[in-house]
Amino acid sequence: AALTAGMRAARGDLLLMMDADLQDDPAEIPNFLSKLDEGFDVVNGWKVRRLDPWHKVFPSRVFNWMIGRLTGLKLHDHNCGLKLFRADVAHEITIYGELHRFIPVLAHAKGFRVTEIAVHHRERQFGHSKYGVRRFLRGFLDLLTVKFLTGFGQSPQHMLGAIGLTFLGVGFLGLGYLAALWLLMNVPPLWGGTPLIVVSPIGPRPLLAYSVAATLLGGQSLSLGLLAELIVSNTVREQSTFSIAERAGRHGP
Repeated sequence: AALTAGMRAARGDLLLMMDADLQDDPAEIPNFLSKLDEGFDVVNGWKVRRLDPWHKVFPSRVFNWMIGRLTGLKLHDHNCGLKLFRADVAHEITIYGELHRFIPVLAHAKGFRVTEIAVHHRERQFGHSKYGVRRFLRGFLDLLTVKFLTGFGQSPQHMLGAIGLTFLGVGFLGLGYLAALWLLMNVPPLWGGTPLIVVSPIGPRPLLAYSVAATLLGGQSLSLGLLAELIVSNTVREQSTFSIAERAGRHGP
């Protein structure tokens, strides 16, 4: 909340984020400004030589790899606290909760140009680390949220509908198979005697419950997708969900 309030209150053309523990060197700021002058909108730090224990470095590398795979923005150090970006970026993206660590990803999804530069990492001078299993799990859940917002935020039915159709397909296949067994069980033999195919009743079969559950889940997912599309449609009418960086075309009559 503090970061969101600070971003909204900022009046400058550029915004700089830096951790208060001074592990990031303020002397790196001119390098960020120079990189921004090359035409980029977001410059993210990269702690090439981290002065942290292995139990912090290894999960961080795994998390960075997951972010790159899910979002398409491959940076070495998404969690680096040293970031410089233009005010336009802050105006276009929505930050709440702990999504501040995904500022480069959200900016990239909006079409802004994102890059990274190596920074010098120093020993912690103030405070103590809050990193742990709980933070890693929260970060993973936030990553799923960001993936949904950036990939399906304007078309939620593409995801929910695909899930719903998959469940419906599995449910219909199971029910169709059981229906075929039921028909075989109730067809009398062509001549006297016992039937050539002996089928046990389908009622006690677990497949029946699984198929019905899959069909219900599929229908609910499709319904949620339609409801989400309705909400998005109303949001688009009330406010713009896009931005125009520049206009191209001929001038004059």
